[in-house]
Amino acid sequence: MEEFKRSAALHAVTTVRDGMRVGLGTGSTVRYAIEKIGELVAEGLDIVGVATSRDTERRAARAGIPLEELDERPLDLTIDGADQVDPEMNLIKGGGGALLREKMVARASRREIIVVDHTKMVEAFTFPLPVEVVPYGWKSTRAHLSALGFRPELRRSVVTDNGNYILDCSYHRLENPAETEIELNSIPGVVDNGLFIDLATEVVVGTPSGAKTIRRQ
Repeated sequence: MEEFKRSAALHAVTTVRDGMRVGLGTGSTVRYAIEKIGELVAEGLDIVGVATSRDTERRAARAGIPLEELDERPLDLTIDGADQVDPEMNLIKGGGGALLREKMVARASRREIIVVDHTKMVEAFTFPLPVEVVPYGWKSTRAHLSALGFRPELRRSVVTDNGNYILDCSYHRLENPAETEIELNSIPGVVDNGLFIDLATEVVVGTPSGAKTIRRQ
């Protein structure tokens, strides 16, 4: 699948132009985009990156990409990955543990370009939903999630860049992802969850026949 990931990531990088502020996502597919952007910066491309995780900060720095923190200014575009994408271009993200910062950067972006291989495109979500929770009383928060029908499991030995825990929540079916996102975030102790609703403007899919772009209508 690596060739499909790389194809999607490199296709997305063709949208980057001089003078842009570019959000840099987290995960195995986005690494190819970061490497390519670094090559373009070395050739004279004038952009500034905003990283969604400490891991991405390190990768971008090694690639020679100048970085800034997220502030009140909008980003021109963000390139990020996803664990699954449904037919409405809603996403499950957070497998890499950076869901909160990824969602903050996505909401600050004029364009959110998601890069995935074709296996991530699904008719209905099945990937366990990551939920970031504060450490205080996390078992109580887990009980609230269980009461909603989820089967939450603590992601062992993981503390997010924000100092929080992640509960990976299995489920039978997500009937209404938009309502679920709101319901989960109303639970005290939940910081945010990995449902990204109406945030992706484009999905670039790596397939055996090349990269294909799906745009929100």
